[in-house]
Amino acid sequence: MNKKLVRSWILYDWGNSAFATTIMAAVLPIYYSQVAARGIDSHLATSYWGYSQSIAVFLVAILAPILGAISDYSAAKKQFLRFFAYMGMIASVLLAFVGEGDYVFASILMIIGTVGFSGGNVFYDAFLPEIADRDEIDRVSAYGFAFGYVGGGILLAINLLMILKYDWFGFPDEGAATRAAFVTVGIWWFIFSIPLFRRVKEEKRSPIRKKESYITIGFKRVGNTLRSLGHYKQLLIFLLAFWMYNDGISTIIKMATIYGSEIGIASNDLIAALLITQFIGIPCTFFFGWFASKITAKKALTVALFIYTGIVILGYFMTSAVHFYLLALCVGAVQGGAQALSRSIYGRMVPSHKHAEFYGFYGISSKFAAIFGPFIFAFVGQLTGSSRMGIFSLIFFFIAGIVLLQFVDVKQGEEEAKQKTDEGDSTHVTV
Repeated sequence: MNKKLVRSWILYDWGNSAFATTIMAAVLPIYYSQVAARGIDSHLATSYWGYSQSIAVFLVAILAPILGAISDYSAAKKQFLRFFAYMGMIASVLLAFVGEGDYVFASILMIIGTVGFSGGNVFYDAFLPEIADRDEIDRVSAYGFAFGYVGGGILLAINLLMILKYDWFGFPDEGAATRAAFVTVGIWWFIFSIPLFRRVKEEKRSPIRKKESYITIGFKRVGNTLRSLGHYKQLLIFLLAFWMYNDGISTIIKMATIYGSEIGIASNDLIAALLITQFIGIPCTFFFGWFASKITAKKALTVALFIYTGIVILGYFMTSAVHFYLLALCVGAVQGGAQALSRSIYGRMVPSHKHAEFYGFYGISSKFAAIFGPFIFAFVGQLTGSSRMGIFSLIFFFIAGIVLLQFVDVKQGEEEAKQKTDEGDSTHVTV
């Protein structure tokens, strides 16, 4: 294993995670609410942000199977990675030109940036089996995830300092410092992408000959996996539960900051609280791994989802910065654990000869499912004139997820996967 190449691969995650923290979760939602959407009702600004998130996730979900097919059947992963990464970087920098009332422009750039971020990750992930040995792949993947948390958190901390102490950096006000923060995301992402772009080499193979378009191949594979799920009852029930509660989780991540801004919590408190979330998530993820070994992964995941239900209730009644800090601590405590346990439970019930196919479907289907949470949040908030009702509507996703999860028999799911593996069940799409 080439350690320099592995480090270069990890550094890309370190760099592009700044988009997830500063743009998607922390700074842009506040700027969108207070500056870009200035002049319209605050609950409408929150709703428009929610609709923008749904559109971005919808586009990513549509593109994901197509990009997956391109990744598998072409010999141009590096070029596509560079294209989508630059798309995200440029969109981040252009956010510096968003001024008062430019919420449509801000939404468009956020959507473009999200497509670039997510599209790039498809090809970034596809390089993992090529740069890591088989027995090291899990460890390398975990390092990428962990260093992504750290890298995104460090730039968010720098951005918070820039906004709090804007005069130290020579900025005339918080607005100028915030716009500069968007530029730093693009620069940070670009700098830490250079080692990977320089060192990664495309596998020396000819593109696989195909009889159909990438669009047809991509969606045929999704349909093929959907049909085969009928043979894995427990896995299917778990997926239904996962789609429900994961939509709630992703919506909280995307909407919490702009919701806090709407109800009057200071922007500095909002960003600082999310910074806490970023770093508390690392040890708490390890804690949930230990906790699952004591009471089973399913029970530990159920505990995490009950905590998320409490987070929604707290969010409904939230009125102060102290409440938001408490909410951020709770989210940080369960976010990584819920995601890690979901992936491990799913992995136990996947047939060993279909890991790539089923994990690909896991990622694609979760993107489709994540369209509805921000939309419902936005729609309920717009309909009722209060985003408090929008956040409270998320309780449905967690309760439905918890109920469905109780019907999952993980041991039986493992037996179903083993039986199908032994039978050599291997449906595939001909290309």
